Amino acid sequence: MKHLLLAHFTSRLCWLLLALLAPLAATATHIVGGELELQHKTGSTYTLTLNLYFDAINGEPGALDPQLTASIFAKANNQRIVNIVLPRTADTFVNYTNPACAVGSLSTRRIVYTRDIVLEANTYNSPQGYYVAVERCCRNNTISNIVAPNNAAQAFYMEFPAVVRNGAPFIDSTPRIFPPLGDYACRNELFYYDFGGQDPDGDSLAYDMVTPLNGYTSSTAPSVTQSGPAPYRLITWNPGLGTTNQIPGSPALGIDARTGRLTVRPSSLGLFVFGVRCSEYRRGVKIGETRRDFQLFVLNCPTNTGPQMQVRATGSPAVYRPGLDTLRLVPGGNRCLTIRFTDPDPNSVLTMSTRPVNFTGLLPQFTTASTGRVRAAGAPDTLTTTLCFPECIDTRGQVYLLDVIVADNGCSLPRRDTVRVAFTATQPPNAPPVLTSTFPPAPLPVSEATPVVIRLPLGTRYTATLAGTDADRHALALTATGLGFDLASMKMSFTAQNGAGQADGTFSWDPACEAVPSGGLLVRFRLTETGPCVPQTRDRLVRFEVAPPGDSAAFRPPNIITPNGDKLNDFLTMPDLPVDFCERKFASIQIFSRWGKPVYQSSERGFRWGGQGAAGSYFYLVTYTDGRKFKGWVEVKP
Repeated sequence: MKHLLLAHFTSRLCWLLLALLAPLAATATHIVGGELELQHKTGSTYTLTLNLYFDAINGEPGALDPQLTASIFAKANNQRIVNIVLPRTADTFVNYTNPACAVGSLSTRRIVYTRDIVLEANTYNSPQGYYVAVERCCRNNTISNIVAPNNAAQAFYMEFPAVVRNGAPFIDSTPRIFPPLGDYACRNELFYYDFGGQDPDGDSLAYDMVTPLNGYTSSTAPSVTQSGPAPYRLITWNPGLGTTNQIPGSPALGIDARTGRLTVRPSSLGLFVFGVRCSEYRRGVKIGETRRDFQLFVLNCPTNTGPQMQVRATGSPAVYRPGLDTLRLVPGGNRCLTIRFTDPDPNSVLTMSTRPVNFTGLLPQFTTASTGRVRAAGAPDTLTTTLCFPECIDTRGQVYLLDVIVADNGCSLPRRDTVRVAFTATQPPNAPPVLTSTFPPAPLPVSEATPVVIRLPLGTRYTATLAGTDADRHALALTATGLGFDLASMKMSFTAQNGAGQADGTFSWDPACEAVPSGGLLVRFRLTETGPCVPQTRDRLVRFEVAPPGDSAAFRPPNIITPNGDKLNDFLTMPDLPVDFCERKFASIQIFSRWGKPVYQSSERGFRWGGQGAAGSYFYLVTYTDGRKFKGWVEVKP
């Protein structure tokens, strides 16, 4: 911890600590701040939560309510919809960014009140939406920037949309503002903190500073059984302060409208309350808002000089010049930076990091130690590390920006030095692998998505070989995958010998009845590179079909019989019927008179029908177990 244990720091804090501790006997509840949130669970069920932040040093434990009441109102007319009792469900401490910077005069607890509620569509359907409020007194009585802080209350406030819109469900979870503030600020030093929210629905969020709500509770009536409707009274700023100047400084406290990042260089000591609003937009229309009240403690801190660094391309004597130089990363060239970093203050622990500015994906990595101590006994004055860009970064002709950051361990927040590095990068060339096989060529037009068809009868075996080669000698792997089935279950097998620049495989298939009902088995044979930046694949699709024996088109039964006893053409038989094949089997023959009356039926393939002694025309119907049918007629002559 940088300088924090120095004796002069204690003496410089002494007057402020005494001022803060003196009035404890008459303090109120010491609410630090808080916010409401509403999260969708399932159907019409939502979770309503109040996060209340409490001064763990000066607060009165007896003021921690076991439950609080939230009231929901319609925005259109301020009509009360329902009161909801929120039980206390959690009580934890808010962490410092750097726990080593903790001071005994600042500790915050996060008290959570929460309950599942049901928002029915026939109730919560007002186009103007709804708001939730919880009122409670009182704030810290040592707050420096508002009038009568000992009697300043708080109204926690949140807006949410109707749960139905244009006759359809409209689901929304309000944004969650993270994280709560656990740190203090140092006078005349830049303070920064991320109040950016997260929205489960992907809605757009916008931030601005607002005056905190006071509401209507007081030190004599600190809690109410239900909140009153809006509008709520505002806290009163001290002279010279206001919404855009809540904490005086250069700059005064402000928030980035897009990122939610708070910044201030405070010019005065004390405890300062402030308010932030996070508005939620969907398709350009505001649908809700969440407000957070909080407070910031400003102390006199020991002087902390920021760290410095120099960046060079490895092997180059020239220092990188941000805004003027652009690194050109090419295959086979140098892809590393040498970074020297130091700090004028003794016993500083320095840490390097990187942050992409305008890109995502692969990031450079530190290949040597990126943290260390300087200017301590036995420690160097300057540290060195190496940052190398992966070979596979490809900027596709654009200039990427990367912030290289060194941070110390100063309090309350680290001081930093940042060098923004601009670079372009190209990947090494990669020739695609080549896949060959003994399969027949695919029909035209040839593509990897066009399968070749292999048709075999039962009782035969099919074998094919495949070979993959790669001119770049990248590692290759051959695989075979049944699309929708397991190879072994269909009596297929595939083995491969994979290696650098070469892969060989052998496939075999023993056609079986299991393959018949599927109407063909589609197998993808794939050759894959492993190791290059963008692995390339080569596919071959093959459809395997079981060919039935014989040809049903050749089936031509007789159409006349002469049952006269001369042993020539005396019976109707069908020896050329399609043979039984797996589950496709002969089922029956039926013969009908010309008027549709059944005269004969048999389930035997070798049936013999002699006309039953009646000349004339008859019709027959042959059926198979797979639903196939053959129809025809036969003439019986004496």
